[in-house]
Amino acid sequence: GECFRALCCKGPPPPRPEYDLVCIGLSGSGKTSLLSQLCSESPENIVSTTGFSIKAVPFQNAILNVKELGGADNIRKYWSRYYQGSQGVIFVLDSASSEDDLETARNELHSALQHPQLCTLPFLILANHQDKPAARSVQEIKKYFELEPLARGKRWILKPCSLDDMEAVKDSFSLLINLLEERDFEPSRM
Repeated sequence: GECFRALCCKGPPPPRPEYDLVCIGLSGSGKTSLLSQLCSESPENIVSTTGFSIKAVPFQNAILNVKELGGADNIRKYWSRYYQGSQGVIFVLDSASSEDDLETARNELHSALQHPQLCTLPFLILANHQDKPAARSVQEIKKYFELEPLARGKRWILKPCSLDDMEAVKDSFSLLINLLEERDFEPSRM
């Protein structure tokens, strides 16, 4: 009965798996605010990320070590230096931004989806600022970003989000964690 006893006796909970993610998106898309809220940090002292910052975001079944990269024009060209070792990608876009910014965001997302270090990873794409009157719907964004043809065969999740519905944001992250766990169980493709 050794095995059986080992199962019954509740020891300390197993350590939660940790995943290293990279979070990208243009300046002002709301990356820092979302991540701070997920870490339950107070929103007052948020400053725009100029280089990059790393946050450990705790979830019930995993800890996400999120490397958030600043989204300013002069920083974006260095994004790919930080991709190494990522296991998943969070791309935040401002659903209410100007056409120009949306086009830039689309180009950046396309580059990321096709980048050799990211192209096989799960992507969580958050259409942020859904609470703003000018926000485009997820359907509009999916079409505008041409996600269907581009991301075929890739694992990606596109979800609406806003800071006033953090439960929905957490649900979106749970879906991403599911994809990360699935990847863990796959034999690695060499």
